Amino acid sequence: MNYTILVHGAAYGTQNASSAFLFCKSLLALNQILHSVFFYCDGVYNANSMTTPAVDEFNLIQAWQSLHKKYQVKLYVCTSAALRRGVIEDESISKKNIQKGNLAIFFQLSGLLELADSMQKCDRIIQF
Repeated sequence: MNYTILVHGAAYGTQNASSAFLFCKSLLALNQILHSVFFYCDGVYNANSMTTPAVDEFNLIQAWQSLHKKYQVKLYVCTSAALRRGVIEDESISKKNIQKGNLAIFFQLSGLLELADSMQKCDRIIQF
């Protein structure tokens, strides 16, 4: 089976993103194909590199990055939802100053067209 995962929940404050991550790990352990993970609505907070959990908490952002590094899972972030929530790739503050954005590495800004394409290629889409 070929899966796309849609994450609506923020990295912290809800269980959605954690459950999605554990589901993804389970799919891969069962040798299923994980085509991509698409972060939408508050799910875009999973791509915020400025999020710093407490030392004794699980770092979900790093976990998503590790999933990409180990399995080459595509981590798509809805551009519109990200911009509304302050998750940016690069933004010009003024003509003299350039500030690097807070989009975590391995996450890729994309549109709903990418989600539609992923849905067309997959057997199942699971939403968290």
